Amino acid sequence: CFVCGGSGAAITCRETGCDRSFHLPCAVEGGCITQFFGLYRSFCWEHRPEQAVEAAPAENTTCLICLDPVGDRKSYSTMVCPACKHAWFHRGCIQKQAIHVGFSCFCCPHCQNEYRFLMEMLTMGIRLPRRGPSWEDYGAYEELYERHSRCDASECLCPGGREQAEEEGPWHLLLCCSCAAEGTHRRCSCLTNSTASWECDSC
Repeated sequence: CFVCGGSGAAITCRETGCDRSFHLPCAVEGGCITQFFGLYRSFCWEHRPEQAVEAAPAENTTCLICLDPVGDRKSYSTMVCPACKHAWFHRGCIQKQAIHVGFSCFCCPHCQNEYRFLMEMLTMGIRLPRRGPSWEDYGAYEELYERHSRCDASECLCPGGREQAEEEGPWHLLLCCSCAAEGTHRRCSCLTNSTASWECDSC
């Protein structure tokens, strides 16, 4: 490995005639880029792709993610959005964001551009997992998809309790036709058996 000097470096620079090899964990320290798509090409610090955007950060520009200074020019560790050319961030910061947001939500933190930003970051060696955002793991928002299923009348008259609901009749549970966040048995709100819709007091 040209970075650490150890053996077992399995990644070789893609550039013809370049015989530099490195370990994957040594890539960042050595300024190398591995593209995690297509042919999975890797490049050493000398032959790695550079951002084509001709932009320089204004004085005192900070990373949009960690809010620390980004320096005075784009480099291996400082990157810019190719679409708006105003969003600056550290390579490590945008890599962490990519891991958390996943493929489906990855976009520029400033202008929200998706396609150009995504392609540029992939080309520049940002690894993007093909999954949804990490905050949706383990069913974090599962309850948002659950249908309301209890009677919210001030006094529920149903012998089976607020959770009981029948297909028809006085204990048929109607949900508010505006918000669907509150429900009532027909009898608990003095509704006839033919009543098909109901609106809660809040709506």
